[in-house]
Amino acid sequence: MVKPIKIALLGLGNVGAGVWRILQQNGAAIAGRAGGPLEIVGIAVRDVNKTRLVDVPAALLTTDPMPLIADPDIPIVVETIGCPGGDTGPAGRFIIEALKRGKHVVTANKEALAKHGAAFFRAAAEGGGSLYYEGAVAGGIPIVKAFKESLAANQVQTIMGIINGTTNYMLTRMDKEGLEFADVLAQAQKLGYAEADPTSDVEGHDAAYKLALLASIAFEAEINIDDVYREGITRITAEDLQSARELGFAVKLLAIAKQDATGIEARVHPTLIPLSHPLAAVGDVFNAVFVQGDAVGDLMFYGRGAGMMPTGSAVVADCIDAALNIRRGVGAPRNGRPPERKAIKPIEEVTARFYLNFKVIDRPGVLAAIASILGQNNVSIESVIQKGRRQDPVGLVIVTHSVLERDIRRALAAISELSMVRAIANVMRVEGENS
Repeated sequence: MVKPIKIALLGLGNVGAGVWRILQQNGAAIAGRAGGPLEIVGIAVRDVNKTRLVDVPAALLTTDPMPLIADPDIPIVVETIGCPGGDTGPAGRFIIEALKRGKHVVTANKEALAKHGAAFFRAAAEGGGSLYYEGAVAGGIPIVKAFKESLAANQVQTIMGIINGTTNYMLTRMDKEGLEFADVLAQAQKLGYAEADPTSDVEGHDAAYKLALLASIAFEAEINIDDVYREGITRITAEDLQSARELGFAVKLLAIAKQDATGIEARVHPTLIPLSHPLAAVGDVFNAVFVQGDAVGDLMFYGRGAGMMPTGSAVVADCIDAALNIRRGVGAPRNGRPPERKAIKPIEEVTARFYLNFKVIDRPGVLAAIASILGQNNVSIESVIQKGRRQDPVGLVIVTHSVLERDIRRALAAISELSMVRAIANVMRVEGENS
């Protein structure tokens, strides 16, 4: 009999429960793929008496993870604690401790990786440990391995991703049912798609953590969470979605990273995308990552981006890789050159098309006055929709051609001073064809 490889599981919430269930359900097949059985020999939890999503032997539970991390007979440590309340401290400490002891550490903790990834890799280099994190981005979609292995022959030029299922569900419902933000948020919370405090999702933090990781891998660059420009979806209205659709676009919260000779741009924000683009058809809680490589061209990875079983699937796949490497006597494969610090473009230096939603007085000369200011600031107009007659205010929607962010900001500052403009209701960027 091949000796089992032992695993310490830290945390038994949604993801931890998924890992346990998959190993129990598919253990025989996994053993064949991992060169032998994988066995969870200890599970660290905060409360051993808590009701669980899965039944586990009580003897495996402990409230102290350090003996598991320190045990020389346990080569794999799986961290599924997460960051309750945004606190990366406990998970981060346990990951570093395990890496310093030469362990193979598997985590799906995108927030800890985005904030402390450099410290983790230093600890791995110092102690001889290995770090695996396929589950940290897009759940069960194997995008991390794709960048490290399948796309290794390419210079990745563009990443555009729907990598937060909560906001994608909300925007889908707003678009299909004409609901406003507050109503669809309440619906998402009732269904369990949104947390009681939805800030991380709706303000774009979750997507920004994931984009920092993806861009770092794809561009072999050191990209920190502070390098990612971020906007959420809280200002989007049903009217915006209807106007976008009339213009031939869907609205998505996109995580976008691009690389060219002048540097890297990394940004998360609501985005108009042409209805003909593959990302426009990705609805509800599904995720997708659209990639452009110089050799392979356009690719899209699609699937469930979160949840007990999809994320558990990615974590167990990393455990299989770790087990194979242990049996071979090697660590995790490195991602080419060590990440280097590259120039990050400030958002003011990014070029994009823009969707502008104004509330204006319905009288002659309004569009001409706005167009004049746009023209003075190097902004040209692609299309216009005016809604309502003899109302105060009426809606005026403009889509621009490509323009520097700093120019559009300067133009909008001047337009906001016009007495005929009641409000600038929304501003969103446009990606896709002709961007």
